[in-house]
Amino acid sequence: MEEEPARPAAPAAPTPPDAPQTAAAPEPPPVDEAAPVDEAAPVDEAAPVDEAAPVDEAAPVDEAAPDAAAGGSRRRGRTTLLIAAAVLGLVAGTCTGVLVQAGREPTKLPPLSQAALTRGEGAAPKPLPADQDRRVRTDGDLRELLLKKPRGAREIEWLDGVDGWMDLATYVGTFGSPSEQFSEYVHDDFRRVAVTRWKTGATRTVEIRLIQFHQEEVLSALEGSDTGRHWAGWGREDDTDRWPVPGTGDGEVFVHNRPESVDGSPPLYSAEAHAWRGDIEMEIWMADTERIGKDQIMDLARRQMERL
Repeated sequence: MEEEPARPAAPAAPTPPDAPQTAAAPEPPPVDEAAPVDEAAPVDEAAPVDEAAPVDEAAPVDEAAPDAAAGGSRRRGRTTLLIAAAVLGLVAGTCTGVLVQAGREPTKLPPLSQAALTRGEGAAPKPLPADQDRRVRTDGDLRELLLKKPRGAREIEWLDGVDGWMDLATYVGTFGSPSEQFSEYVHDDFRRVAVTRWKTGATRTVEIRLIQFHQEEVLSALEGSDTGRHWAGWGREDDTDRWPVPGTGDGEVFVHNRPESVDGSPPLYSAEAHAWRGDIEMEIWMADTERIGKDQIMDLARRQMERL
């Protein structure tokens, strides 16, 4: 006996065209329970079912039915379209602005340098007199800034100096290692040395040196003064007294209380002073067979620095 073919599922009743979308879905016609359910019928699981109306599980869901779920999908689609339109509007506005700016003439920039500056009104300030402009004095004849020998003092003829000047080779020859000092003074922008020397009494001698530097990169006058002060007290601290020179910052005078012999000469007491101002280093050397007092070397150092 042949099996009776399955009864097809009844289609859902159509919604009247003039019925509002918010109305409840019409109740489907009763289904014959004796008829087997077609399990192969497609069911839209994603579409929510209106709980207010019974649904025939065997009948396919009409995707075109205007229910609440379909309305929500349409609202999300409109939001996406609005965002896309806003982005396109921004891009179009940016492109339009670039095209408008590109079509304009470029704005001229001010020149980096001016050809000429307008002269200020009024009379120009007068230059400083020589007695107030230190650079005028130091750029002139440096020998005129040396202390004059006291009345009654005798000038010492010194073959190493020529008319009050010392060149670099002559000056570094007064050090213990001339070749090494020559290289250092070349590096320190050595310029010139003015020197004076005299003798008072039977044995006292005085020598004053003004060493000038170009001083473009290094404070050579300061370094030279520091070196002189270092060697003045090095190894002779026990028999040497030292005092600062007023008004010079770090200038000092040194009095050595023990006589020394140089190149087989009779032992002599000595004193020295080291200071600097601007681009000039000052050195004062005194020697005598008798001990030299602090006031004697200090007076020379103070008066010589005042002339600078």
